[in-house]
Amino acid sequence: MTADILTTRSLHKEFGGLLAVDHVDFTIPRDSTVSLIGPNGAGKTTFFNMLTGVYKPTSGLVEFDGEDITGRPPHAITERGIGRTFQNIRLFQQMSALENVLVGMHARLRGGIFASVVRTPRIRREEEQARITARELLAYCGLAGRGEVYARNLPYGDQRRLEVARALATQPKLLLLDEPTAGMNPQETLDFIGFVHSLREDRGLTVLLIEHDMRVVMGVSDRVTVLDYGARIAEGPPSEVQKDPRVVEAYLGTRAVVSG
Repeated sequence: MTADILTTRSLHKEFGGLLAVDHVDFTIPRDSTVSLIGPNGAGKTTFFNMLTGVYKPTSGLVEFDGEDITGRPPHAITERGIGRTFQNIRLFQQMSALENVLVGMHARLRGGIFASVVRTPRIRREEEQARITARELLAYCGLAGRGEVYARNLPYGDQRRLEVARALATQPKLLLLDEPTAGMNPQETLDFIGFVHSLREDRGLTVLLIEHDMRVVMGVSDRVTVLDYGARIAEGPPSEVQKDPRVVEAYLGTRAVVSG
């Protein structure tokens, strides 16, 4: 077992000659929480999309848990243990909260097509256990009793929580959160900081998040990596990164002050 659960080497992405990510070397230590920050257009979500198979890198390497996963499709990467949420919520709005979580479990269910059609006793037991587990995940994410509510009818903050529950349903080793507190009020944001800590303590997850709210970054991160124009410009403990002149200029603003 390697010390780093994920490694990229010279990861690079261009869109028709437009540079999005510029030969980034990056690691995520196992059992850590790492934040990826930077101004809008810095390449953060593109970087996420290469880690999760949404985009194929123009060049470079992505290695997860000791295996080369560069360019593999999203379902194959999910099966290997990377779960994610999205910057723009991507729930199945016409399905219930419970059904959304069950969709996330699909990669872990063992029943084949034939067994599912004839509904063998083993399939029925598996489906019942999946529903129990899905309700437990909803409760863990603060959505107890909301399983039958259509996703479209949940408040925005609860939709964010549902995305996390669906990602946890894939049984990830590494969880990628893309701006998880966007649209949350201050109390919801504070609650989320505690929730990220519990993901590590209760479930042993490694977490990588893109986040603009520096209270969250400072509150949860063991390490912060900063991108600007697709390139890594700084990396280290949050208390050091927030003082880096390049970060202050590129992301925080020259007069920004961030409280720890």
